[in-house]
Amino acid sequence: MMGWLASLGGWGWLVFGLVLIGGELLAPGIFLIWLGLAALLTGLVVGLFDFGWQVSALVFAGFSILSVVAGRLLTRRGSDEPDLAQGLNDRGRQLIGKVFKLEATMLGGEGRIRVGDSSWRVTGPELLAGTEVRVVRVEGATLVVEKA
Repeated sequence: MMGWLASLGGWGWLVFGLVLIGGELLAPGIFLIWLGLAALLTGLVVGLFDFGWQVSALVFAGFSILSVVAGRLLTRRGSDEPDLAQGLNDRGRQLIGKVFKLEATMLGGEGRIRVGDSSWRVTGPELLAGTEVRVVRVEGATLVVEKA
């Protein structure tokens, strides 16, 4: 068996890489793609230098570690990037930064604004009805506003 694997050389690693990449298409998870890339690179190196199967396995292990680490770095979200999906089903978060008109005068720092076909409770400075306010944050189901 080992003799057969060694006789495949670089071509065997290239086929193995394509199989792994195909496996990523069947079961997506962004992991097999990096191992497939490592196998393709191993196939190129083994094809150029004609290593034995032991060295080929070590080269594959090295490329696997490097490609998985590189893949994690490429797919990791930066802390300075907003997570757009995070507010997907959180209507209040989607309203942050938007400007609306007060429905009625704010009394005791509380009032209401109309957003589409719904009415939202707001807190902020005491302002007159019709004043434009900007949503600055969400506290539970209440929007915190300031004068726009």
